[in-house]
Amino acid sequence: MSLAAAAGDSEVTAPVNAGTGEFLMKLGIGTPAETYSAIMDTGSDLIWTQCKPCKECYDQPTPIFDPKKSSSFSPLSCSSNLCEALPISSCNDGCKYFYTYGDYSSTEGVMATETFTFGETSASGIGFGCGEDNDGSGFSQGAGLVGLGRGPLSLVTQLGLPKFSYCLTSIDDSKSSTLLMGSLASGSKSTSEIITTPLIHNPSQPSFYYLSLEGITVGDKRLPLDKDFFTPQEDGSGGIIIDSGTTITYLDETAFSALKKEFISQTQLPADTSGESGLDLCFTLPSDAKQVEVPKLIFHFQSADLELPGDNYMISDSSAGVTCLAMGSSEGMSIFGNIQQQNMLVIHDLEKEAISFVPTECDKI
Repeated sequence: MSLAAAAGDSEVTAPVNAGTGEFLMKLGIGTPAETYSAIMDTGSDLIWTQCKPCKECYDQPTPIFDPKKSSSFSPLSCSSNLCEALPISSCNDGCKYFYTYGDYSSTEGVMATETFTFGETSASGIGFGCGEDNDGSGFSQGAGLVGLGRGPLSLVTQLGLPKFSYCLTSIDDSKSSTLLMGSLASGSKSTSEIITTPLIHNPSQPSFYYLSLEGITVGDKRLPLDKDFFTPQEDGSGGIIIDSGTTITYLDETAFSALKKEFISQTQLPADTSGESGLDLCFTLPSDAKQVEVPKLIFHFQSADLELPGDNYMISDSSAGVTCLAMGSSEGMSIFGNIQQQNMLVIHDLEKEAISFVPTECDKI
């Protein structure tokens, strides 16, 4: 699809709101356009929405998309490039897709093209999944999902706008922020506040945005990890990706164990072992706590040290009397989640193969 068809001024913007652990972007689908909210996910490629007739659909906040009511809906043929780009597809009566996520949720249906509208800008011929069988507890906040990964099926690739940014408000904030694609993506901040680090391309997992993480400091103690500990391995394991669709950060169990040990030794609070929060490490808050001292946390990326504000890694629940580390343990691949990205303009520049972070009040963009 030509860029002119997507956006003559090579700019696309969409409002973004915090949901429960996810961030939702607003867009229009079809002709005439129907407005939907969909999960914004840099950790996957496929764009999809729930479609009539539904075999298995979850309850969503808006009416389910009806292809029969749109004059621009067009099923994709099995020989189309986008059909061939699907990880799992079948061909009888058009291109059928099956797409799964890391939490075992999935969507299944028919591939088609449609006109998508973002604010004042419409883009025709966007390939997407018309999901007739969708299963996942995290989906129900929106009508589907917009993949912003690096593969051919993603919105970024289909629009031909290799630079985009988003700015995530606090997860408990009702104010909206904006997804910026194309020439607007860099924002208007002075360059002195921007820190930039290279993106790593992993041939065995080409859709993911891998970060060049070289180390982590808790308080004044750098964790005892080799500089190449987070380098992706040839078999596709290891590495750390940045993902707007994952809530908390997950670190390989060796790194998380070292991080947890430092937090326990440096935080002057008793550990809460009830496990009620569902998070791995919590501390009991004193009853008169107005403000709690927590160790600082710095992620050392190549050429960029990112010191996170306390709100980006500690979640306090005063009613339960605990404050918890918004991080967990994983096996193999690590993930830099959306809580850690709050109130930063996160700029993905695929031409320069770089990612930048700019401290920003996201609702002011």
